[in-house]
Amino acid sequence: MVTYKEPLELMGVPGSPYTRKMLGLLRYRRIAYRLLPGSRHMLEAPSGRYPGRPEPKVRLLPTFYGRNEAGAEVAECDSTPLIRRFEEVFTGRSVIPDDPALAFLDYLLEDYADEWLTKAMFHYRWSYAADIAKAGQMLPRWNNITAPDTQIDDRGRQISDLQISRLSYVGSNELTRDTIEQSFIRFLDLFDKHLNQLPFLFGERPSAADFAVYGQLTCLALFDPTPQQIVLERAPRVYAWTEVLEDLSGYAPLEGDWLQMEALPESLVSLLAEVGRVYVPYLLANAQAVANGASRIQTSIDGRPWEQSPFPYHSKCLQWISDEYEKLDNTAQTALFPVFDRAGISPVIS
Repeated sequence: MVTYKEPLELMGVPGSPYTRKMLGLLRYRRIAYRLLPGSRHMLEAPSGRYPGRPEPKVRLLPTFYGRNEAGAEVAECDSTPLIRRFEEVFTGRSVIPDDPALAFLDYLLEDYADEWLTKAMFHYRWSYAADIAKAGQMLPRWNNITAPDTQIDDRGRQISDLQISRLSYVGSNELTRDTIEQSFIRFLDLFDKHLNQLPFLFGERPSAADFAVYGQLTCLALFDPTPQQIVLERAPRVYAWTEVLEDLSGYAPLEGDWLQMEALPESLVSLLAEVGRVYVPYLLANAQAVANGASRIQTSIDGRPWEQSPFPYHSKCLQWISDEYEKLDNTAQTALFPVFDRAGISPVIS
């Protein structure tokens, strides 16, 4: 088992929604951390400034550094299991609801934000000219603030060309464009209605899912011009919420802040219904394609055709969701049945 101690060390950059997700969570939980720059200083490890660090199995940001049982430094970067591990290591200000059934719904919404809402983030950033131009200017500067403009321009074109070429891999194409954009707009409207009643997804304190949504919205609401304009016009409350979530270190959680399963607001059930409407059918179709060794996912989502390359990691996500459900006792599973029926998410645990 990997062990961690304060200050946690992680490498990340401002443009990574998952880096922002974890930094927001660490601030709220008041876990001391040291953010290492995801830049030329780390990647090239110049002598005297930063030591060489191990690489994770897949190079993603943020990357956290801990120690294995043999004392060797290791690198990990999957935010969802890391959040649960930090719950075990660091006490106080938990982001996992006390009620196991509610904690399952939190897990599901966190996964939706990490793996479906990010499709909208990637789609808008690399499909629209203004967004491509801004990202091409800023992303290379985040990695090397002192680089000359000619180098920035070259690197910006390289990054843009690479990311645009990956659009079809994450599911953004002419066939899926309307599904992605309409789903994002519905999410904004539904989340805005929820924030009319409660400051966070699961009550009066933030959960892991809140920080996952926040991470994606740091791009969609705060950075990329096209979705930012949509957010400002349709849901300025969501824009404000995203700014607020950046630093909740001063927020004081109280007993009774979590929602009760028997009294979930309709606004939360409606958000879960959006998960059932788009993310659940995607997960099922992807898992079937991966299991069959198919080269393409060909299905229908929200009444429109959907086609993309299968993504093996999302097959694991579906299995992990099912595993989380199977961990629940009969009381918690029974408490979820009415929500599953109302939101149409039962197939995810079938």
